[in-house]
Amino acid sequence: MARAVADAGLDAVFSYAGRTDAPKGQPLPVRVGGFGGVAGLVGYLRAEGISHVVDATHPFAAQMSRNAAQACALAGVPLIGLERPAWAAVEDDRWVHVADTAAAVAALPDIPARVFLAIGKQTLDAFAAKPQHHYLLRLVDPPKGALPLPNAFAVIDTGPFSVAGDLALLKDHRISHIVAKNAGGVGAAAKLTAARALGLPVILIDRPSLPARQVVGDVADVMAWLAHGLGTERGV
Repeated sequence: MARAVADAGLDAVFSYAGRTDAPKGQPLPVRVGGFGGVAGLVGYLRAEGISHVVDATHPFAAQMSRNAAQACALAGVPLIGLERPAWAAVEDDRWVHVADTAAAVAALPDIPARVFLAIGKQTLDAFAAKPQHHYLLRLVDPPKGALPLPNAFAVIDTGPFSVAGDLALLKDHRISHIVAKNAGGVGAAAKLTAARALGLPVILIDRPSLPARQVVGDVADVMAWLAHGLGTERGV
């Protein structure tokens, strides 16, 4: 998305939440950090003269998407969501859909298992409720301090991931269960293909509900939406 906007010569700024130590470089001016809630985002949109907002956050960054919808409505700024399609099960997938992290914890067996937690770092502590399991974590940044789980091993890596790599990871760590968020896209889908090949069950956390808004699944659709505005306007 950022590359398409830059190539089109639009005046834009790319906003990172600041949750990773070394975010990927972008071909646009970058700002890092929160806005201070809805009121702070409204103030930013007005102060910077933002005319369009593209919400391309992670599908599970629900609070940011909710704040963006509210702030854009209050500031009178058009908003569009760029959202990758959710993953859908195919033949031989052994998926259990759950509503949230708490339900994912409850869905794990009571007997000790070897669990690949492919959910990032924000909600790991919830799985301390089942300390009998061995947990394999895949994190973008090395953990700062002790992990919140008593029996865990962290692999530091950044996608996109390959099926061959994820097959080796699951075999090497003798994984019996996978917990993942239904983020969609291709960069993190390899673990699901690997799980299918190995016949492993996947506990898949469904996406959170978001406010009604215009949503597209392709960068070209966002660029077409932006093209209806004036070429000198700004977007974030």
